[in-house]
Amino acid sequence: MDEEYDAIVCGTGLTECVLSGLLSISGHKVLHVDRNPYYGGESASLNLQQLFLNFGKGEPPASFGKSHLYNVDQVPKFLLADGELVKILRSTVVNRYQMEFMLCEGSFVMKDKKCHKVPCTEREALASPLMGMFEKRRAAKFFSWAQEYDPKNEKTWGKLRPLEQTMKQVFEYFSLSKDTIEFVGHCLALEETMEYLDLPADQTLKKIQLYETSLGMYQGGTVSPFVYPVYGLGELPQAFARLAAVHGGTYMLGTPLSDIHFDDDGQFTGITISKDAQPDVAGRTAKAKFVVGDPSYFPDKCGKIGDVVRTIVFMDHPIEQTKGAQSSQIIIPCTACVPPRKHDIFLLQLSEVHKVVPAGMYVAIISTVAETEDPESELRPGIALCGKLLESFTSVSPMYAPKDDGRTSRAFISDSYDSSSHFEATAKNILDLFERITGKPYDFEKDAGDAAHM
Repeated sequence: MDEEYDAIVCGTGLTECVLSGLLSISGHKVLHVDRNPYYGGESASLNLQQLFLNFGKGEPPASFGKSHLYNVDQVPKFLLADGELVKILRSTVVNRYQMEFMLCEGSFVMKDKKCHKVPCTEREALASPLMGMFEKRRAAKFFSWAQEYDPKNEKTWGKLRPLEQTMKQVFEYFSLSKDTIEFVGHCLALEETMEYLDLPADQTLKKIQLYETSLGMYQGGTVSPFVYPVYGLGELPQAFARLAAVHGGTYMLGTPLSDIHFDDDGQFTGITISKDAQPDVAGRTAKAKFVVGDPSYFPDKCGKIGDVVRTIVFMDHPIEQTKGAQSSQIIIPCTACVPPRKHDIFLLQLSEVHKVVPAGMYVAIISTVAETEDPESELRPGIALCGKLLESFTSVSPMYAPKDDGRTSRAFISDSYDSSSHFEATAKNILDLFERITGKPYDFEKDAGDAAHM
């Protein structure tokens, strides 16, 4: 304390920890503080006692087993195997800290009140009830074209103009049915609403291609495009915190702030530690060229954009309609809900094989964007799939976005975590923040080399 840093990072959520690690590798002197006594912030993985305490439910039942055998995510998401976050992990911490990931056993989608497996192979696609036989032929032509599509090569566009035409126009060109459009948009492009139909097709086509390349990363593309870290998502912030520490970063957990300082021109200057912090740092000040933090540290610089409602449930059985899968994602499209919704509902199920619950226990986390005054009721379609519950925990978390890009104030604020089933929006936010801070895009190859040297 009482010295100047290049960067001060507030909060140890995934976004903040990744940026702390990347900035440290790049040679920045980083001070990282968090008011909580644990890593992860909103994206932490909690043990059983922490979970019950966090939701004000007292001591957990003895029948649940040992607390340390639980690592329950507060923000449930899978990682797309070829997605941006996995690429960042590969270039920095995966090999260094020998992190272990497991494939999700299957992705499912709700149709006609039943869960159907999202096909991974041509054989599965031919047998799937998600599309009729004649529709499968039309869809096959679309998929063949989408696979070859290259926004930089007009020869791959055929008679279409994906940079200008909407996705709705592309679907119409291939004469795809409503059911196929729903399947492609929600299960492959992983779009959360129907708004994508009126946006340039290029955006959705890239998401479909990402799904395909992720699917092909492991086991011949026969299982799933999603991976998940053993011991839970809380492992990710801690891995980047270790990376930052190796490269000179200073970490201070359990350190609340009393002030974040800005000068008369509105530029960040430093932080002051609360007097309630540890005696050796209480009331002291640190200065830096810029600050990075989650929205909870900058309430006056962020605007609310919605609420995410999440319910964590424990079961002593896997979800029946996944045919006993030890891990699964279930998408309930907004159009499949009664009454129809604007946003999809996502369900993520995990088990003992992921070291997040003890043997014989299963955890499912259901989430969506709240649309009514009774957000908990909006998750009923997902909760109903889980069968008999042993315990449940529901939270409503506001979503915030910064009011400016931080270039003038030197305060670079992350976006809140959304309700989607994967981390692509978070990874995009990380890379965007890194470029705004440093003035240049993140260099995956360079940092892979830098991270390998102490």
